[in-house]
Amino acid sequence: MNEKVHDEISEEDLMAALKETKTYAQISAEDLKKIYSVAFKHAKSRLAARILVQDVMTENVISVGKLEDISHAARTLSEHNISGLPVVDKDNRVIGIISEADVLAMMGTQRKHTFLDFMRHLLGQPLPERKMGDLVGDIMTPTPITIRPDADISEAAKIMDERRIRRLAVIDSEGRLTGVISRRDILKAISKR
Repeated sequence: MNEKVHDEISEEDLMAALKETKTYAQISAEDLKKIYSVAFKHAKSRLAARILVQDVMTENVISVGKLEDISHAARTLSEHNISGLPVVDKDNRVIGIISEADVLAMMGTQRKHTFLDFMRHLLGQPLPERKMGDLVGDIMTPTPITIRPDADISEAAKIMDERRIRRLAVIDSEGRLTGVISRRDILKAISKR
């Protein structure tokens, strides 16, 4: 609701609203107007404080294709001092993520199985195995977790925390890569506020 609508609400409107809601509390039109005014002020403040993913994401994203050699991906990770890369198809749609952990696991330094891994195994899922292959597509994590540019950074932070990941690929409505948001990006945005 905009301020013009806020200023145009009359006492008659408020009385009609009170009758329609059939409230049991004794609220005068003046009380309702005050409550509405304070709520409107809080809503404006909350919306003004909102930070969108698109406002803090890294736009010039380094990515790799699934048919590229793993050594190229490892070099790219190392040279750019990043811990993960989006894997994209020929149309720049995100199809996976390759991380330092994926490369290291392929080399035989895979982490030990966690309690959660064993619980999943008891429920019929196989234990994670060492990935093998020479191409990015052989060892990448398929179906990456992504976020839209118009999402709030609090949503991005929640996803990263729940999934225990460091970054999210930011995609448009067609699934094309538009950026990456990391935990560091969120921390920078919060510290600037």
